[in-house]
Amino acid sequence: MQLIFTKGSGKYDRMDIVRNGLPAEGIDCPKQGIIPHDMVHFGVEITLHKRGFIGRVLHGEAATFQMEAEPESDGVERLVEIFQADGWSGWNSSPADMLDLYRVTCDARQCPPLQLSIDDIDAVRKKLLELTALWQAVAMGASLVLEFE
Repeated sequence: MQLIFTKGSGKYDRMDIVRNGLPAEGIDCPKQGIIPHDMVHFGVEITLHKRGFIGRVLHGEAATFQMEAEPESDGVERLVEIFQADGWSGWNSSPADMLDLYRVTCDARQCPPLQLSIDDIDAVRKKLLELTALWQAVAMGASLVLEFE
């Protein structure tokens, strides 16, 4: 599956999803000052090999904002939120603090947390920083193509 992120000039970027045998789908991604939300999903899911939004779309679900609750996917969503917050604060939160905040967030949302280590947090952050560098190099109106299998 290809995820094609296009940098928009207004309030939105765009993600187009190209899957074998299914119609292409597109999502407008509100700009948030860091990489797009769904690019954070890509980084988390491809690094940890967990099934979240991107994995569910890969397996045929429609790319909508209202998916049915699913424990692993919900745990991924909470982790994406933690990494977004880390990005907004400069990508320099302590991994131990991020794990603590992740557990608190999961408890508050009554969501089983993924089993994660500090090494997992470091690996995801490394991937997100790579994606950030790639995204920053994309010109307005141009695209970044990511492969997800």
